Amino acid sequence: MRNDNIDGRLHGPQPDPGRTDPILLRLVYMLLIYLMLGIATTILAVATVVQLVIMLLNRHQPNQRLADFGTDLGIWIAKAARYQVAASEVKPWPWTELD
Repeated sequence: MRNDNIDGRLHGPQPDPGRTDPILLRLVYMLLIYLMLGIATTILAVATVVQLVIMLLNRHQPNQRLADFGTDLGIWIAKAARYQVAASEVKPWPWTELD
């Protein structure tokens, strides 16, 4: 698993956002990201149930691709949350690269 580079993906060097957005434009981005976070939590809930079923049917062995997807989704959620609370000026995907 890629646990060794997760911290770097969250707190590592961030791309320079350039200039900061005007506050009303930032509000629009924040509202869009808020909606995307709602979708992301729904996807996370579905992935959780699917992984549980897979583990029940597969002798407690998780699906690695689904586990990696969950890790990537969690990192995206963390980056979105950092933008929402102004801990970062870098907008999450789709405005920046999905790493």
